[in-house]
Amino acid sequence: QVQLVESGGGLVQAGGSLRLSCAASGRTFSWYAMGWFRQAPGKEREFVAAISRGGDNTDYSDSVKGRFTISRDNAKNTLYLQMSTLKPADTAVYYCARALYGTMVQTEREYDSWGQGTQVTVSS
Repeated sequence: QVQLVESGGGLVQAGGSLRLSCAASGRTFSWYAMGWFRQAPGKEREFVAAISRGGDNTDYSDSVKGRFTISRDNAKNTLYLQMSTLKPADTAVYYCARALYGTMVQTEREYDSWGQGTQVTVSS
């Protein structure tokens, strides 16, 4: 079972930027697509972004498209989420997850490994 550890969360003012990282254990990181999800207080966890195993295809939710960028470095077993022009509505715990496949997916049931999450708080 792969272990995923997120980092990079914190408190930022509206309009600011943060970069989240997700370090994966093991030697199979490059075999699978990866994704980022988030869960705000009192809300269900939602899809944010996904990237194919090779990093050549990406997908975003409408709420973050144009502001967030997902990327990966397979040589370092690391997934990233660059977040710009942050809004208070982006406040949530952010989770990275490993997909069951090499292609991008958006639904939680198609991910089998999850990190513990990192808090992102955007102040107005």
